Amino acid sequence: MNNPQCRWLSVLKSVCVVFAACMAVIAAPAQTFTSLVDFSGSDGANPETSLILSTDGNFYGTAAQGGANGHGSVFQLTPGGTLTTLYSFCSLASCADGNAPEGGLVQGTDGNFYGTTQIGGAYNYGTIFKITSAGTLTTLHSFHFADGAYPQAALVQAPSGTFYGTARQGGLVGGDGAIFKITPAGAFAALHSFSGSDGAYPSASLVRASDGNFYGTTEIGGSGTYCGVGTECGTVFKMTPTGTLTTLHSFDGTDGTDPLSTLVETSSGFYGTTYQGGNLSCDSPYGCGTVFKITPSGTLTTLHRFHLTDGAFPGSGLALGSDGNLYGTTTSGAEGIYGTVFEMTPEGAVTTLHSFADTDGSGPLGVLLEVSNGTFYGTTTFGGTSNDGTIFSLTLAPAR
Repeated sequence: MNNPQCRWLSVLKSVCVVFAACMAVIAAPAQTFTSLVDFSGSDGANPETSLILSTDGNFYGTAAQGGANGHGSVFQLTPGGTLTTLYSFCSLASCADGNAPEGGLVQGTDGNFYGTTQIGGAYNYGTIFKITSAGTLTTLHSFHFADGAYPQAALVQAPSGTFYGTARQGGLVGGDGAIFKITPAGAFAALHSFSGSDGAYPSASLVRASDGNFYGTTEIGGSGTYCGVGTECGTVFKMTPTGTLTTLHSFDGTDGTDPLSTLVETSSGFYGTTYQGGNLSCDSPYGCGTVFKITPSGTLTTLHRFHLTDGAFPGSGLALGSDGNLYGTTTSGAEGIYGTVFEMTPEGAVTTLHSFADTDGSGPLGVLLEVSNGTFYGTTTFGGTSNDGTIFSLTLAPAR
């Protein structure tokens, strides 16, 4: 599969062992960490995205691999920790129903859940699907490269009811990715094809902002500096609902490279992460990753540069907590090579809340979900008893 997160994770797992002896952690006291689910393969494996809390009070999510057919699943999790597999992909011949759901779900206003698969479908370039809470799945669209390929991000629903999303590759220009919209009934329209100079490989979900526009990131491309693999370091962009795209910022390595994350909007602008960059000491020549803030007009401020002791390689976006702070994960760093959960003030002060130990998870990639004041839920792609990933909760100290 064409999966940048797993590509980076495989690299960092083999390299970061060298640094394990010199890693330290600055941890906040009184965090309560609970492992809720250890995936075992048959019930799903390698969840790469966020959970959502449904109107029925249960959590829903996807696992990129595993399930009855080994090609991914949709699951339900009760607040008490009971996991039910609702659907296993590749249940149809030639995986016509989709394969490898690397993007998360969104609950539509109709109560159903909508998502994407990275491959599979009629042309093996991925699908968009609808699934009920009882597990009945309907394929709404099969990508055929010219309209996008290999989507690996969750959809976002606009007030009109239409869903907007990204495809990491494909499109009409050079295969550098696309942005699309689709109705709940399956009427699909391509909105923008990336060309490299305006970004390439949009790996993350869009965010619909309070101004009615959509904001997002591309993993590479833009007009900035070349970053290691003969291409530019990635972008932040704005797009109108009709598809007019404006590049707000092109990364140059020192301020980050490879933004894989969804942005989060606050009253002072958007916050996001870059997987690498920042130029601090790390096994990557470009740095261990950054946290940044960007205004709707494109002014970017680098707030934090990771340096192993407080985490490395953040592959997910940030969650805005009810206390006004931001919460996120890194796939490596701190006390070991397995990743962290961290808290960051709006000004950029980072505190490590939890360091994964592999037995309780490894390589978290999904955005955290706060469901009550100070309790966050998340997933890890690897680790746990079978190394197939986990679901966890983290409750902060009461005085927040």
